[in-house]
Amino acid sequence: MPTVLVTGGAGFIGANFILLARNKQWFNVANLDKLTYASNLENLAQLQNDLNYHFVRGDIGNLELVSYLLEQYQPNAIINFAAESHVDRSILSPQDFIQTNVLGTFQLLEASRFYWEKLSSQRQQKFRFLHVSTDEVYGSLNSKDPAFREETAYAPNSPYAASKAASDHFVRAYYHTYGLPTLTTNCSNNYGPRQFPEKLIPLTILNALDDKPLPIYGDGQNIRDWLYVIDHCEAIYLVLQQGKIGETYNIGGLNEQANLDVVEKICAILDELVPKSDFSYSSLITFVKDRPGHDRRYAIDCSKISRDLGWQPQENFDSGLFKTIQWYLNNSDWVKKVRSQAYENWLKQNYETRNN
Repeated sequence: MPTVLVTGGAGFIGANFILLARNKQWFNVANLDKLTYASNLENLAQLQNDLNYHFVRGDIGNLELVSYLLEQYQPNAIINFAAESHVDRSILSPQDFIQTNVLGTFQLLEASRFYWEKLSSQRQQKFRFLHVSTDEVYGSLNSKDPAFREETAYAPNSPYAASKAASDHFVRAYYHTYGLPTLTTNCSNNYGPRQFPEKLIPLTILNALDDKPLPIYGDGQNIRDWLYVIDHCEAIYLVLQQGKIGETYNIGGLNEQANLDVVEKICAILDELVPKSDFSYSSLITFVKDRPGHDRRYAIDCSKISRDLGWQPQENFDSGLFKTIQWYLNNSDWVKKVRSQAYENWLKQNYETRNN
């Protein structure tokens, strides 16, 4: 069975991908993760006795470590999930995003290039470097604008989006300059099990269960295309297996929703599953001062991956959201472990200081 080096595999999307890969026997996995605040080895606890899964704690920016792991595990591919990914945090600490998303990706590319150049010609042809990115690199859309396509010009509006745009450009450059067989995927907003509760959907679920305010930026009409994480993982595997080297593939859920509508749907499901006798969860909705430079709308045109590779999302938003809420309700121990004092301090810093 082939081996793949996954970076950032203890995070939300990476962990779901590794679990799916091992469950479906796609390949053996070596997982390199720095274990920052949003990483969680609990996500991968079910693999603790899997002899074909290996975890290494470390930074993608550590060229010597990555080079050592490539020599030790001799992977057929690298899938780069490792990234700082929260826009609000990038506004407060942009240097962290430059360090990981730009410089870290550069060092990972360098190590990959050195490793690839020493492979036999047959193994070189089979090797792939797949870089997982975001639709936020394309900027913001108006209500009637067509959805982002792979040819859409980059126009990042946050430090996070700018750092991911830079990493995308480096991946492209390493293909065109050195011939490194790269692939890039740009996805829309992911949701599903095991997502660190700083993002909209898990934050809303957990705040509601604790009878805390449900903060919504601005007027709540910012629109996102929501992609169920398992659909995303299936798409990544398909791109890895069949994607054309040097190409970019947009991956979307075909589920555009305004933030306010998302929160109201969560409240309605919780009213059904965990009803309160004295109020509806929607009464907790609280509008707060908007995020600086908040993009109004994202939408993904994923016709390329559909046409070329035959991929379509299997989950609609209502079914995926119900599954997601059920997971958080059924995994209270996981929730308790991720909600550290540092997490609570972050919520206070980011939300309680905003003017209503």
